[in-house]
Amino acid sequence: MDDFAEIRPYHDDEVVPVLGKLLVDPELLNVVANLRIPRLNRYLPWLVRPIITWYLRRELKGVSSVAGFQLIIKRYMDAMIEDHTCSFNVSGLDALESDAAYLFISNHRDIALDPAFVNYALYHHERDTVRIAIGDNLLSKPFAADLMRLNKSFIVRRSARGPRQMLAAFRQLANYIRFSLLEERSSIWIAQREGRAKDGNDATEAAVIKMIGMAQQKPDESFSDYINKLNIVPVSISYEWDPLDAAKAQELVHVERDGAYLKAEHEDLKSIALGVLGNKGDVHVSFGAPLKGEFADAAVVAAVLDEAIIDQYRLHASNVLAYKRLYNDDSWRELRVPKITDADVAEFEKRFAKIPQEFRVKAMEIYANPVRNQLRSRDLRAVDEAV
Repeated sequence: MDDFAEIRPYHDDEVVPVLGKLLVDPELLNVVANLRIPRLNRYLPWLVRPIITWYLRRELKGVSSVAGFQLIIKRYMDAMIEDHTCSFNVSGLDALESDAAYLFISNHRDIALDPAFVNYALYHHERDTVRIAIGDNLLSKPFAADLMRLNKSFIVRRSARGPRQMLAAFRQLANYIRFSLLEERSSIWIAQREGRAKDGNDATEAAVIKMIGMAQQKPDESFSDYINKLNIVPVSISYEWDPLDAAKAQELVHVERDGAYLKAEHEDLKSIALGVLGNKGDVHVSFGAPLKGEFADAAVVAAVLDEAIIDQYRLHASNVLAYKRLYNDDSWRELRVPKITDADVAEFEKRFAKIPQEFRVKAMEIYANPVRNQLRSRDLRAVDEAV
């Protein structure tokens, strides 16, 4: 009996039938048509549908495994990185064993690209790609869930309602993570928090660690024993430019001013598209050392992750310039920062000139907060050493 059939990624023997179902799914065909040839689809949808079906069949011809499907994804990732980033760099990965299973816990800035960049880094270092945790709030359409599960995603059932249903969903998720890591020896990516850090403050939710800890097998293993078994690796993903900076700033301003922000229909899907297609400048993925030691509880694990993710975060010129503009403080010079050029300043000024005045300061705070957090982390370490 498959205890995880409802949430796990698809197996190889499920790929062909799932693809067959997707190729005749009218909603998927319409979405692809709107992306590829929107004007023609608006006026002549009856003509477009056969063209899109032919296009997808050609793209997916011969795909009969998850690895084969991910090769298709890789092709698009290669094109996206070439067209919409200036550079892509990785650090720390060489220190990890190539044949070990890891629980990669990363900061969360972009709905789709965070795990995609981790996978891209792993693939180009000849490592197995990860299984990706994704909330069912992003999978309102059945075809979306199918596509994500073909791409080694497993489902976090955030839509569960009621204490019993939620407890059952979290326990199943925790058990699946344990099964994947310790039994199937397959690595996992999960975000450090539910939802993106829209304000640039990367912080691990202890609730995420508590959920993972639900699979601890008492009394045979302690909490620390289990955490050590999971090979938790902190990952920091930094983007020089966030294609959604203005949108995030607008949302944050509305929440502060009005107490809430009401998302438009399909706003998450539009955010995914804008994140993928927008300019991200230089991108850096930093892999830390696996967490090892004694951990009293989930809060301690979260604190250790926070320190690692903040300190590993590779600062860009955009971060430093935003910090300087907001705080007129030179303490950033004590951090590891890139050389700021005249071209960096010009690009910074040009970008922020396009953001509406009422959201501009908040957008700068998004970029400046990683600098503030590294300075705070440095100061806390100095206090600890002094004590």
